[in-house]
Formats: sequence, C-alpha cells, structure tokens
Amino acid sequence: MNLTDILTLLGGVGMFLFGIRTMGDGLENAAGSKMKNLLQILTKNRFLAVTVGFAVTAVIQSSGATTVMVVGFVNAGLMSLAQAVGVIMGANIGTTVTSVLVAINFSSVAPVAVFIGVALSLFTKKSLTKNIGHILIGFGLLFVGLSAMSDAMSSLKTYEPFTSFIASAASKPFSGILIGFIMTVVMQSSSASVGVLQALAIQGLVPIEFAVFVLFGQNIGAVVTTLLATVGAKTNSKRAAVIHLLFNVFGTLVFIVITLLTPYTQMLKSLSDDTVAQIAMAHIIFNVVSTVVMFPFANLLVKLSCKIVPEKKGSIESAQRFEFIDERFLGTPPFAVAQAGREVVRMAKIARDNFCTSARALINHNVSEIDGVFGNEEVINFLNHGITAFLVKINALEISEKDSSYIGALFHVINDVERIGDHAVNLAEAAEKSKANGLTVSREAEQELKNLFNEVITLVDRAIFAFENGVLDEKEGNELSELEEHIDDLAVACQDAHIFRLNRSECNTESGMLFLNTITDFERVGDHAINIAFLTKDASKIRP
Repeated sequence: MNLTDILTLLGGVGMFLFGIRTMGDGLENAAGSKMKNLLQILTKNRFLAVTVGFAVTAVIQSSGATTVMVVGFVNAGLMSLAQAVGVIMGANIGTTVTSVLVAINFSSVAPVAVFIGVALSLFTKKSLTKNIGHILIGFGLLFVGLSAMSDAMSSLKTYEPFTSFIASAASKPFSGILIGFIMTVVMQSSSASVGVLQALAIQGLVPIEFAVFVLFGQNIGAVVTTLLATVGAKTNSKRAAVIHLLFNVFGTLVFIVITLLTPYTQMLKSLSDDTVAQIAMAHIIFNVVSTVVMFPFANLLVKLSCKIVPEKKGSIESAQRFEFIDERFLGTPPFAVAQAGREVVRMAKIARDNFCTSARALINHNVSEIDGVFGNEEVINFLNHGITAFLVKINALEISEKDSSYIGALFHVINDVERIGDHAVNLAEAAEKSKANGLTVSREAEQELKNLFNEVITLVDRAIFAFENGVLDEKEGNELSELEEHIDDLAVACQDAHIFRLNRSECNTESGMLFLNTITDFERVGDHAINIAFLTKDASKIRP
C-alpha cells in the first residue's frame, strides 16, 4: 500500500465511524421519549430485557453505549444484576445490525442518501425531519466510508507479506482472535471493526476460515469499553461489566470448539457465496447462539461475577450521592435528560421532608429529629451543585429542542427546591432557639401555624407530584393557584391576629418575632411550590 492508499483507508474508516455515530444519534433523537424509559420499564422480565437490549442497541448502533448505560443504571441502583444480564445479551445481538447493512451494501444509493439528508437538515425547522436527515447522512456516510476502505485495500491483493499471512491464517486461528481484539480496542466500536473486516472481504482478501476467528476477537474487544466505564463505579457496576466479559469469553470458547471440530465454516459457505454476507451471518449466529445457550445460566453468571468482584468489607455508602444521574449517561443524551429529571424530583422530596420535619419541630417544640434536617441540607446542596453541573454538560451536547427546553425548566425547579431547603433550615434553627430559650406562643397562634402549615405542605406535595408525573391540567393548575392565594390570605390573617394579640399584651416581643418569621418562611415555601407547579404546566408540553 502506498501513502495515498493509507490516507484513503484512514479517511474511509473515519467516515464509516462518523456515519455509524451520526445515524445512531439521529435514530436516538427521533425515538426520543419512546426509548428513554424502555430499559427500566421492560427489564423486570429477563426475556423482555433481551429484546430491550437488542432494540436500544439497534437504535443507537453501539452495544458498548448500551452496556455503559446498563453499568450506569446498576451503579445508580435502578437495575439489578439479573436484569442487566438480559440487556447485555440483547445488546450483543443488536450490534449485528450494522454488519447486515454492510452485507446488503447500499453503496450505490449512499451519495443520494447524503444529499437528501443534508437537504432535510438544512432546509427544515421540524426536529423530527432534521433527525431523519441525520439518519440519512449517517447511513450514506457509512457506505461512502465502506467504499473508500474497500478501494484502498485493493492494493493488498498484490502485497506479498499480506497475502502470505492470509494464506497461512487458517492454521493460525488464535492470531485472528488477537487481531480482532486489537482492532476493536483501538476503534472502540465492534460494529466499525466488523465493518473493516467486511471491507477486506469485499476485495476477496479475507477467507471466512480466518474471518470467524477475527470476529471472536472483536466480540471480546467490545467488552473493553464497558470495563473502562466501571472505573470508580460501585461494586455491582463492576460485576455488570464482568458479566459482559464472561458472556463474550464463554461464547468465544464455545465457538472456537465448534469451528475447530465441526464443518462450521462450510455451513456458512453453503448459505452464501459472498464472504461479506458470510461474515454478517457468522456475527449474528455467534451472538444469537451464545444468548440461547447461556440464557438459562444467567443466575450462574451473576454468582460468578460476585465471586470475581466481592463486596468490600466495611464500605459505607455516603448519603451525598446521586441515585439517578451518572456521567456514563452523557453518551446517550435522551437518557441523561430523563435521569436528570428524576434526580431533581428526588431533591425536591428531600427538601419537602426537611420542611415538614423542621416545621413540626417548631410547632410541637420537639427538636429530636432536627439533626437530620441539617444532614439533609448538605445532601440538598450537594445535589444542587451536582445536578446543575450535569445539566450544563448535557446542554453542551447535541440534544433536541424539546430536551433543551425541559432542561431549562429543570434549572428553575432546582433553584426553587434549593430555596425550600433554605427555609426548612431557617425553621430548624428557629425550633432550636425556641427550645433553648423557652419561647412559646399562645394556643391560638400555635393553631394558626398548624393551619398554615397544612395548607403549605398540601401545595408542596401537589406541586412535586405534578412535576414528577409531568401532568398539570387547567383544572389542577387553577386549584393550585387558588390554594397559593389562600395561603397568602392566611399569612396576612396570622399577621393581623398577631398584632391584635400584641396590642393586648398576650405575647412577648421575642416570641412574636419568632411567630412572624415562621409565617414568612411558610408563605415563601408556598411561593416556591407554586413556581414548581407553573413550571410543570409549561414543562408538561416538553417533558421527555
């Protein structure tokens, strides 16, 4: 190969990789909310988990991305290891889609697909149409890159060292496994490395007898991305990556035996005379058969992973952690957006509980649970900074207009939730001061605070419920607005009653200031709650 051929090959590989990524991104954004909850909704059934793993991988065109998402879900405690096994198996089958497309070979229509895709992307404002344009651009570039790779490799037909190596390759199967492994590790994509193998086959440079072993190595190499994703992750996440490794290694061992002891390659040849198609079929057979054979032993894979990655003794999980978001989700923005919304809801519920605890402590003169309020406030602050940073990272990615609008709403909700947490701390500090100094209010004032609190906590609960479920119809919105106005009226009535009691010397100044500050905190919490409700009304149209 001369320098021109090498540069053409590199350019072809680049276009092929970019095509896969662009097509996957377009499919992912077009699927939008339909795909976001698929992993969590359907993976409770292991059979469905395989189907989900296949479907998601077929959409995003990367088994590595799917398994990294699985690691993220396991790390966040949203998916068990047993559920993860099925998704990983399905993801391996889903990654064969690209090889099938290459085998069909749409190279003749690739330039037209790119042209139409660019036209749709540039001259339309509709998100769905733009996404379809990106799908067509990626589809076309995939085959333009494939043609470039294949043309560049044609000179290898007369390159004696290469032809000599391939001639003796059938007797060196394990060298093929090593080559396939290295290819996938370097390219970080099993779909792309299989595409390069098929590009060689287009020129008749790789016989199926050697190609099957390269495929085995490529399947093992695909696990490296998953293993890297577990750096710094929890124990169960590392176990999920080990399950992926065990599945692919055991599958490879089984197929090495089958290939060496049976006429497996002859069977592939009988199915098609085209080596490119033979490679695609071998890729499918490997992953489907591996899944069928190992599916009954899913629990055994889980047990083995627990043996290989034992639980660390004495490890204590910090309260300041994320339950739903994970940096690994940034590779798949729609999932990242959905998970960020769940983490914001979690933050809101912690702030709500803090408000409830501190308000009751103040009203009932019982500070036994106040320490928990200050501990939770640290968690709220942690989530505030962490979620905000995560949303900023998502905004830097290519996301749909709908997701971008939803993220904007989340920024505002985070701010309101954080302020509710601050008012809860104010109340907790007031409760401690009241207990320490023996401050009390009259029975009438205490009952007024209870009534006001009950209305505020009702508004907070209904606002959080509405945002969590993304639904706030006109009737509910009007009711919450009326409730917030009622809270304002109650606050004014409490202040008037306080002035009346003060004029009659029924309370002292210090207790009176405590009472007024409490009313202010309650009323402000109601204001932030109605903000969340109104954001829900806007976000219900854009919620992912």
